[in-house]
Amino acid sequence: MDPKLILQETIQRKIFTLRGKRVMLDRDIAVLYGVETRVINQAVRRNKARFPDDFMFQLTKEDIKILRSQIVILKENQHLKYMPYAFTEHGILMLSSVLNSERAIQANIQIMRAFTKMREMLLSYRDLKEKIENMEQKYDYQFKAVFEAIQQLLEPPDKPQSKIGFQKE
Repeated sequence: MDPKLILQETIQRKIFTLRGKRVMLDRDIAVLYGVETRVINQAVRRNKARFPDDFMFQLTKEDIKILRSQIVILKENQHLKYMPYAFTEHGILMLSSVLNSERAIQANIQIMRAFTKMREMLLSYRDLKEKIENMEQKYDYQFKAVFEAIQQLLEPPDKPQSKIGFQKE
């Protein structure tokens, strides 16, 4: 797979949210870099000081359950021999310096672009959400009088009305 042909959407589908961070799994990075997963894990073990917990972490059983809801990592009764590693954006940057191949560099550029695009989409989502909330506040106030009038029409009157016509006493 030529890294230049990697679509941003393909990479974005491989970015998941775990422990409140956007991450990619070691196996997905390995495919993009054109290496085996064990090569990535060996490079990490040899350069442990470059990968603090906020750059990379090993998944737990709880993380696997969360991932099952986001993707199909394994079927419910299957087990992993080794728990995968998850790399944050900074961990992926560090990984590309450890795996110093041309393909890793090119794939890493595409991955960083995907993270940037996702960040931009998140910001535009927040802006849109804020605009909608502002509109709701503005129009809720304006339509409050209309809603109150409708409510009054739907409620029965407080005192019973007298009947029309002649009444016997």
